[in-house]
Amino acid sequence: MWAGLRVAQHGCALLGSTGLKVSNMSSLQSISELLLSLDSPELQEAEQVRAAINQQLSTDRGGAVLSSLVDYYLDSSSPQVVLLLSSIREPHHKPLLEKLNEALNRPGSRLTGLTLLGHLVRNQPPWVHHISRSALLPSLLRCLKTDSDVVVLVSGVLVLITLLPMIPQAGKQHIYDFFDVFGRLVSWSYKNPGHVLAVHMVHLHAAAYSLFHRLYGMFPCSFISYLRLHYSMKENLDAFQEVVKVRGWWGQDQERLGETGRD
Repeated sequence: MWAGLRVAQHGCALLGSTGLKVSNMSSLQSISELLLSLDSPELQEAEQVRAAINQQLSTDRGGAVLSSLVDYYLDSSSPQVVLLLSSIREPHHKPLLEKLNEALNRPGSRLTGLTLLGHLVRNQPPWVHHISRSALLPSLLRCLKTDSDVVVLVSGVLVLITLLPMIPQAGKQHIYDFFDVFGRLVSWSYKNPGHVLAVHMVHLHAAAYSLFHRLYGMFPCSFISYLRLHYSMKENLDAFQEVVKVRGWWGQDQERLGETGRD
């Protein structure tokens, strides 16, 4: 998708006989040509390419350059793209979030899209809080509620665990979505409906455990109330006993908190 895209660049980069050079002239430079050199083993060339792409990003009104970068990452998992996208500033985050949302809604690009989102969230860009008001968060939650690929589930949960402290305001609208995701992970851990490999189940258990502590830390009373209600149902009791209580996640502190108080 990105291979044929061309954008206007000011303070352009020119490909000469000695490699890529950044000049003060203006010209039409192919983003696809720049991307081909982005992961060059030559450090100087790679730095010049990043500088040229950053110049294009700064004047990228329609999001074409940014879209090309995301597509290139989906094809290559380039760490250089992560660095470039982590450095963008508002309002360029809007087309980025839209592009990531598209990736999460396509099964073929979902895992790579989640991986890119995880890298960006961990870098804590200044626009990360906008995720709570974008279509990306509902798409992430929908993925965690419906996807049947355990690798996708674990990757998505790790993104959510990292993201939650950065978007505490999202709890007002999505708190029960967060709880439902936890409930699904516990059910999977207990029933293993897809006959998942043991090594993947270890990661799934670890992800569920981490999400338990994140939700308990941020929404203690609401989460405990949810657990008491959800796992009082006969069909859920065995999962609670086997996954939550036997593993020691639920202790006396949670019992006391579930009886009194609010978040």
